[in-house]
Parts: sequence; C-alpha cells; structure tokens
Amino acid sequence: MTAIRPLKVGFQMDPVGAIDIDADSSFRLALEAQARGHSLTYWTPDKLAFVEGRVVARARDLEVRRERGNHASLGEARVIDLADLDVIWLRQDPPFDMSYITNTHILERVHPDTLVVNDPAWVRGWPEKLMVLDFPDLIPPTAIARDLGTLREFRARHGDVVLKPLFGNGGAGVFRLTPEDPNLASLHEMFSGINREPLIMQKFLPAVTKGDKRVILVDGEAVGAINRVPAKGETRSNMHVGGRPEKAVLTERDKEICAAIGSRLREAGQIFVGIDVIGDWLTEINVTSPTGLQEMERFDGINASALIWEAIERRVG
Repeated sequence: MTAIRPLKVGFQMDPVGAIDIDADSSFRLALEAQARGHSLTYWTPDKLAFVEGRVVARARDLEVRRERGNHASLGEARVIDLADLDVIWLRQDPPFDMSYITNTHILERVHPDTLVVNDPAWVRGWPEKLMVLDFPDLIPPTAIARDLGTLREFRARHGDVVLKPLFGNGGAGVFRLTPEDPNLASLHEMFSGINREPLIMQKFLPAVTKGDKRVILVDGEAVGAINRVPAKGETRSNMHVGGRPEKAVLTERDKEICAAIGSRLREAGQIFVGIDVIGDWLTEINVTSPTGLQEMERFDGINASALIWEAIERRVG
C-alpha cells in the first residue's frame, strides 16, 4: 500500500553499515518506508545540531536492500534542515545518557510539525525502567535506590533479586543475587564508581527461565509478540547476550497489561513500543529504540512495520 503522498523520512540511528539486516528493526522500518514510496535520509546522533534557530543534521541520502554485505547505499554528506522533513525516526540505541537526553531536546524543536517517532519529550520523560512505576499493579516488587542500606533491606524482604543499572540496555550489567550471594556491596561499589545514578532492584521472577516476552504495540494496540529464552546458565534473555527468539502468543494477562497502558502510550505519541513481560509481570516499557519486528514477522507473518507506517501516515496525512 502506498501513502497518499511520498514522505521525506530521516533516520537518526547508529552507523547503518554495522547493522544486522536479519534482526535490526530500524532496517526493517527503512525497507518498508522505501517500499511505500518514501525517500530516506540518514545521520548518526553526533551529526545533529542546533544552529541559529534551525535544527540541522549533516545527513546522507539512504537506499536500503536486503542484500548481506551490500545493504545500504549512501549519498554525499550535506547539511539539511530537519524542518523540511515529514518524519524523523529517533532510533539510536541507549544508553539513555545526557547525550541522548540532549538529542531529545533538540529534536523536540521541530516536533510535531515534523513528526518525530517516538515523541521525544515523552521518550525523555519515560525511560524504560521508570515508566513502569506508573502501573504498580502490573510490575513485580521493585526498588530504585542508590543507598546500599535500602537495597539490602529490599533483598532481605524478597530474597532472590535482580540488580541492574537504571539506564542500561541489552542485558548489560544485569545480576541475579540469591539470598546467600555476598556480592551486593561489591556490585554497589562498582556501579557507584561508574556514575551517580540509582540502581533498580526487582524480585527475581523464576518464570524467566521459560522466557521474557517482547510484546509489540503500535499506537497503543498490541499486534503480536515473540518470546526470548535465556541461554543455558543465563538468567538474561536479551538477544544481545545470547537469548533465543521463539514464537509466542498473547495471553489474557498480556492483553490485560496492554489494555492498561495502551491509551497512555497513544496519547503520548509513542507509536512503536516494545514491552517486556515475564510470567504475569510487566518489567519494562521500551520507547527509545524498540526491537523485535523482524523476529515477529518471521514467526507469525505479522508485518508490524507496515502497521507502524500506516499509523504514521494517518498522523502526517
């Protein structure tokens, strides 16, 4: 299906040459945009700038194809005014640091006249592991603290816990701590030496051994899911650290969770969202750079990329 008119689409993302074309969701979104007659430009986050009242980027025209080793053709670099685009994809990977936050402030200056997906103000205001706090009935017991005493008391109440950086991604820095594990103080010391951010601690959910479900929502509506199963000897199911994707179906509990959060996502302009569900519990709401489109399409034949573009085209139309 072709849009009413071709759109000028920009992708702000990590280096396009290094992506895995069989897994990368940005690549799949670019392919779909191109198939719908839209033109593509691309720049990395460091090429975004605010100059004398204009938001600009040193960008390159982009053409993509599903051809391993030759998946992207790039034009000459040139400075473009982002107000001249119809849609901008904010698709750089976390960590959600001050660089990321600054980029959302800059992109907010062209949104919504140029539609930024997802809405940068809400991306900034809803980090993955914090937005879930708005839904206390849906999440496992959770503590966010920098104080070691608070973390110790939480573990004493719940025993088996998971400790992780508040603004990490891809499973990096995630530790399971059993009641007998003596490493809490050492891990706290290590993380405190890296930054001044709090840590997040949650009650360990044994259901993770059966998988961590990624549910894809488009404009607040659940469209499908994949399950990510941890590698043997791992508690982390992220595909970045060896998790295995497999087919999944939406349970009644999954639908209940999506119904509870969907209207908030839609109102906040979060068009493409991936939530993480372990057993019956919501653990994250991913709005910065969600993944899972290609895996879900392979398992279920659901072209969520087309659904995402239809939602965008309705808004820009």
